[in-house]
Amino acid sequence: MTESALPMAGLRVLDISSFIAAPAAAVVLGDWGADVIKVEGPDGDANRRIMHDSANYPKAEVNYPWQMDSRNKRSIVLDLKVPEARAALDMLVVSADVLICNFPPPVRDKLRLGYDDLKALNPRLIYASLTGYGETGPDRDRPGFDVTAYFARSGLLEAQRYEGGPPGVPGPAQGDRATAMALVSAILMAVIHRMKTGEGSWVGTSLIGNGLWSCGVIAQAALVGAFLPHRPPPDRPRSALGNIYRTSDDRWLQLTIVREDRMWAPLCRALERPELVDDPRFAATDERRRRSAELATIFREAFETRPYEYWREALARNEITFGVISRPQDIPDDVQAVHAGAVVETAIPEMPRTLANPIRTSFAQQRVAHPAPGLGQHTDEILGEIGLTPDQIATLRTAGAVR
Repeated sequence: MTESALPMAGLRVLDISSFIAAPAAAVVLGDWGADVIKVEGPDGDANRRIMHDSANYPKAEVNYPWQMDSRNKRSIVLDLKVPEARAALDMLVVSADVLICNFPPPVRDKLRLGYDDLKALNPRLIYASLTGYGETGPDRDRPGFDVTAYFARSGLLEAQRYEGGPPGVPGPAQGDRATAMALVSAILMAVIHRMKTGEGSWVGTSLIGNGLWSCGVIAQAALVGAFLPHRPPPDRPRSALGNIYRTSDDRWLQLTIVREDRMWAPLCRALERPELVDDPRFAATDERRRRSAELATIFREAFETRPYEYWREALARNEITFGVISRPQDIPDDVQAVHAGAVVETAIPEMPRTLANPIRTSFAQQRVAHPAPGLGQHTDEILGEIGLTPDQIATLRTAGAVR
């Protein structure tokens, strides 16, 4: 399939955002054919340096965060403190279909980059806004990261922590990537709306909103006054049939058995403890829950006798619902991830494989990932596309407006 046949082909997207959630949304649109223009200031998007700036990023010779979140984009550098640069940006806005922005509201107001400002230039523009805490309210002006807004404020961290222990801090950008998909969905709704009406629109989402949606069971329970105490440790779980266990080769398995009435006997057979099926201590769900610590000890001792591969086969053979808790170092060899289309080959020499976005269709395949742009790599090319001559571009560069 040619790139012109991709569903987002012909759509011009201005990515005026930084760090991860909003730029990742732009990546998805680019994966499906959109022309994504990364608008950067003279110092560039901070995501160019995040691997070195953050203590929580694995270090590598390849700048993988930048490659993953800016693949297939073109870069233009505009110094918006210079009036001539703002004029060039306005010309870009007129040419665009979608603009993605994640500046906090006060910054947008200062730079005249709000929806009303840009709608006046291009009534057909789809303005996609990403915020930490929403567009209104007492915290609207607070900067938000996924760890603070998506995980912490939503209750996700508190809901997952074990009794007596501190909340666990998530890995980098986990909430950002989930939130990016919500922003993509909002943009696609706006595209459909414009197809029907010819009108542009504002769409948006927030990290806190997506965090609450992800924490839906716990958050909705709280809205009706229902709460659980902190999660007990694995040696005395709420249910031994929904718990983690270590194998003899130091791997961990997650049992997730919902239909205990159907799966109790097959589980006992898989664990080579058939005598437990009719053991009166564990005869019914209520008894198993009351004696969860005792049952968890039995399960733990069983799982510790064999390696993961043995249990994987035994559990699968008995149709037991379980999952291996993969380590990051397992991902490169996960054949199923390749079959699922989650890990794909690229055209990036120093990074031959990458993660695909999670959307799949029967009518198109995602664009192959090409290298992320150098800072300002496409400035002249993009300015030429909106009608500026080489002399005019040179004048902008002399004025410090572009790079």
